[in-house]
Amino acid sequence: MSFFNDLVKIFRPQKHIQKPVKQEPYYPPRREKTYQKPYQPQSQPQPQQQREAELLIQTANTKAREIILEAKDSAYKIKLDSDREIQKLRDETLQIEKRIAQKEENLDKKLLGIESKEGGLKEKEKVLEVRLQDADKAKTDLIARLEKIAGLTKDEAQKLVMNALSLRLTAERARLIRESESSSKEEADKKAKEILVNAMNRGATDYVAEYTISIVKLPDEEMKGRIIGKEGRNIRSLEKVTGVEFDVDNTPGEIRLSCFDPVRREIARISLEKLMADGRIQPAKIEEIVERTRRDVDKIMFEEGTKLCHSVGVYNLPTEIVQLLGHFKYRFSYGQNMIAHTLEETKIGLSIAHEVKADANVVRLGCLLHDIGKVITEEEGSHVNLGVNFLRKYGLPEEVIACVAEHHEDKPFSSNESMVVYIADAISGSRPGARYEDLAQYLHRLDELESIGKSFKGVDECYAFQAGRELRIIVNPDKLDDDQSVVLAHDVKEKIEDKIKNFPGQIKITVIREKRVIQTAK
Repeated sequence: MSFFNDLVKIFRPQKHIQKPVKQEPYYPPRREKTYQKPYQPQSQPQPQQQREAELLIQTANTKAREIILEAKDSAYKIKLDSDREIQKLRDETLQIEKRIAQKEENLDKKLLGIESKEGGLKEKEKVLEVRLQDADKAKTDLIARLEKIAGLTKDEAQKLVMNALSLRLTAERARLIRESESSSKEEADKKAKEILVNAMNRGATDYVAEYTISIVKLPDEEMKGRIIGKEGRNIRSLEKVTGVEFDVDNTPGEIRLSCFDPVRREIARISLEKLMADGRIQPAKIEEIVERTRRDVDKIMFEEGTKLCHSVGVYNLPTEIVQLLGHFKYRFSYGQNMIAHTLEETKIGLSIAHEVKADANVVRLGCLLHDIGKVITEEEGSHVNLGVNFLRKYGLPEEVIACVAEHHEDKPFSSNESMVVYIADAISGSRPGARYEDLAQYLHRLDELESIGKSFKGVDECYAFQAGRELRIIVNPDKLDDDQSVVLAHDVKEKIEDKIKNFPGQIKITVIREKRVIQTAK
């Protein structure tokens, strides 16, 4: 037991530990029992055997004491470990309590700061109210002084301003009326000339003016639902990338495509047929098919331009001119297809040239190229000036350019060939059934609406729908935000009301801003 007590003294906890160490109970030493040999009356044990038995007993007692000491030592170590863990938990608890107290102190400081700021805001509000009262008082004093100086009351001054504005508006109305009358007289003179030529050169024709609607037949009603897409996303994507209005509700089994730009309408029609054949109708596929169709239509227009030139006997024109003439396939003048109009005019012009002994080659080229400015959309100006500038760029003869410049009497006729081209154009355009005046008005209004929308910064695309009753503007999301898009819609509305004086009904302006982010995982 003395060895065990020495161990206890060595590992006894220090005095700074608050919890007292529990003292081990004292176990008195056992009194070793003496070994009593059993009674054996017959024989006595030998001394050697007795010594061996005592030695075994002593060895067993020693091992027993060692086991007891080891057990007590292990128990004491476990107790020390538990005391250390308890002390560690106490220290951590104290640290947490300190942090909580610090946070509470910081929170109290913030609350005090907020209360002081609220007090400052209230003081500022009081000062602002006083200033507003002073401003109202100054305004009232200023109005009174102005009335005294002018010798007029506020209502009387307002009445004078309104009268002056009314006089100015009256003068403006008179000017507009005079301009309208002058324009009407010029149009009446032009119409009179066309009527006279038509009366003298009336001829039968099997040509029927084309309209602005294409129809695509559907294999079943399920296909219509796939074209519309979930929540209409496919139909919106089609209208956005093609600039064509898709009517899917009015007629079962078909979709009507409405647009006054025949090139866009044809691209939309071919793209829709390709999408139905492919079966994968989704926004990404729609954009891919439409872009591919645009390239295909460009090839078709070049082929049509080559065919038109060869039909009238013209060869070896520059490729750019042939490509531009191919646009005539999808371009209409007052509802009259440009290719049909050009072929007809060229035949009439050549016939007249042979009769009056004019230069047939100059008339041939003049009739072929007289309306080429109508398909130049990248620049502004009348189709006459655009055509003249374009032909000069490629070095065509001045006699041919003069025919183009004078075919609407913008300049006095400089040759018999120019007059022949003018007469042939008037005969082709004024014959019965060739043109429709209403369609021309629609086209003019659509072009004017789209040009107004494109005149603003940040606009990527602009399309007019429903005979000019709706204008859809697609803006660049990187250049205009949502607020600027709202302002853009208002500015476009104001400019339309200012520039287009007369239009039936209402014009709806829709500004579309879409942000699209595309990444490819490899």
